This record gives sequence, C-alpha cells and structure tokens, in this order.
Amino acid sequence: MNTEPFVIERSYKAPVERVWKALTDKESMKQWYFDIKDFKPEVGFEFHFTGENEGKVFMHLCKIIEVVENKKLKHSWRYDGYEGISYVTWELFDEGNKTRVKLTHEGLETFPPIQDFARENFAGGWKYILGTSLKEFIE
Repeated sequence: MNTEPFVIERSYKAPVERVWKALTDKESMKQWYFDIKDFKPEVGFEFHFTGENEGKVFMHLCKIIEVVENKKLKHSWRYDGYEGISYVTWELFDEGNKTRVKLTHEGLETFPPIQDFARENFAGGWKYILGTSLKEFIE
C-alpha cells in the first residue's frame, strides 16, 4: 500500500494575491474548481461539494485546519458514507512575477480500496485541476 502523499507543483504567471483569491473566493472557485455553496478561509469552517467519477456522485466533506493568508491553506477531505480521511494542503510561493503552488494530498490510503478512490484517479484529477483549469483561470 502506497502511503506517500500525492504532491504536485505548478507555477503561474500571476501575483500570489491573485492565486490566493482563486483558492479562497467561492465565486472564483466556481470557475475553475468545484461549485462550493459557501466557503470561508477560516480555521474550523466546514464546507462541502459534490464531485462525479464515471457517473457516480460523491459528497466531499471538508474542514479548514490551517490558514496563512497568501501562503497556506489546509483542509480535511473525506467522503460522505465512506471510511477514511485525507488532507489537502495548498502552499503558495511568491516568485516575483510568478507564483508557485505546491499541492499535497495525504491520507489517500485511508479510503476504501475501490477504483473510485484509486491513487491514479486523484493524480489525474489534480494534474488537470492545477495544470489546465487553474492555469487557464489565473493566466
């Protein structure tokens, strides 16, 4: 069983404040991420959203754990009706006229061993989200 966290990094031609807003403003998030009804980058804030994989709809239940404005956002990530809990950490690095984003998704091995929760599904999803969806929105 692979217990290593999934990590992906991408750089964007945008100031860190713009990237932070994309990650924390629910109206911005709707355009590149998921349609989250309510979201506040505050420790303890709980939010949820639905996601689909091959016709199956999954309710994601999340809780904000850590917030460092313009630098770090960490939240739990679990699924309604399924065992397991994981954690997603977004880290932002100001590199002048660019921002580097490092996403770490740890705890994937705690989910049931079914194809919907396979590591390669998370990898594919995050690669698309950071490499295409967020990039197109920010740049």
